[in-house]
Amino acid sequence: MTVLDPRTGDTVAQVPIADADDCNGAVHRAHAAAPSWRRTPAAERAAALTAAAAAVREAAAELADLNERETGKTRDDALGGVDASAGTLVQYAELGPVHRGRSLHGSWQATDLMIPEPRGVVAVLTPWNDPVAVAAGLLGAALVTGNTVVHKPSERCPLTGRRFAELVAAHLPPGVLEIVDGDGSTGARLAAAENVDVVAHVGSSNTGSAIALACARRGAKALLENGGNDALIVDVGTDPQWAAEQAALGSFANAGQICVSVERIYVVGSVAESFTDALVEQAGEWASRIGPLVDERQREQVHHHVTDAAQTGATVLTGGERQPGPGTFYPPTVLTDCTPDMLVFREETFGPVAPIRCVPDFATALAEASNDRYGLGATVLTPDMSHAQDAWRSLPVGTVKINAVFGGAPGGASEPRGASGSGFGFGPELLDEMTATKVVHWSPPGA
Repeated sequence: MTVLDPRTGDTVAQVPIADADDCNGAVHRAHAAAPSWRRTPAAERAAALTAAAAAVREAAAELADLNERETGKTRDDALGGVDASAGTLVQYAELGPVHRGRSLHGSWQATDLMIPEPRGVVAVLTPWNDPVAVAAGLLGAALVTGNTVVHKPSERCPLTGRRFAELVAAHLPPGVLEIVDGDGSTGARLAAAENVDVVAHVGSSNTGSAIALACARRGAKALLENGGNDALIVDVGTDPQWAAEQAALGSFANAGQICVSVERIYVVGSVAESFTDALVEQAGEWASRIGPLVDERQREQVHHHVTDAAQTGATVLTGGERQPGPGTFYPPTVLTDCTPDMLVFREETFGPVAPIRCVPDFATALAEASNDRYGLGATVLTPDMSHAQDAWRSLPVGTVKINAVFGGAPGGASEPRGASGSGFGFGPELLDEMTATKVVHWSPPGA
């Protein structure tokens, strides 16, 4: 795998792709280490994660530098991801020892229990857009509950992913956390491996579907957070300047390369013009804040969505052109006159593009926002409490945000729906995903 710096086009690294023997060896070592690790007291497993979190904080500058060079993420965002990852490891270190089962009320002579147990070997396949923070959640939850892990970082940032995993593995017994480098073929090998009990994947919906099929064939668990096509609704009565600031943040942060970024915008008629003007102004301000797209392949996808929209009736108000010079930069782009059949509205663009569709009323916005095969998240900006209530009850997504495109309480979790995947990917509920419940009925022997 050749990794290029998306800011300059220079070669960052060439990394060998793990072959079948490499994958089989990593799975074998993790499988062999599983019995001992599951017997390790939960407090000791938690202490190892706490020590790993401290090591990650100490290596923050190194990890941020690798992330910048491989993905083009800005320095502040890269450092923020490292800080979040350390906090996540500590969070699971605290949650792991208090993860508990239940007792049941049976007969006086019997004891009935429901006990969570580690599932075994977890293959963790992580993305490039936030490689350290996302990996911390999946690795932390899997390890603290007594599973062993084989981790494959994204082929777009193998150095960042490997270095983070090495920092964690240094505090664990041999075999408990194995690392393999590779591309989609490597991930497919791990998903099909006989001794892999869980495949946890954050990435595209197409890959997630293939993983789900591979797991179904052999009875393994698939834990998937896949693509999203998150809608933003701007209701009447909403301050247009503030709404534009929210829309710009949701559409342009990290160059639009966020799982829950704003992908399509519905604006209720009377506020549309002032909102659109303000969003164009915001796009100009964001142009100097964002880095490049991760690589040329991603830039081509984004530009294809924009040109498809322009050719089928959308108006490009700003941006919409690949920037000249080195690197894979793409400007913040605002489109109007968009229709539901355009690629930019049907599929995840994953770039700094804000496509706008003007609708006559809130009910239409809610109906069109709900008519989508993805089910990750959605945002509604409204001063109307009844509209907010209708929205969170009606939108068929895992997360609904009212009057804020990002944010939420620590420990929050949600279940994606439809093409966006299945299972909890964060919070205390992730510990449940990484364990299987065993029911124990214990009666005295017969007289």
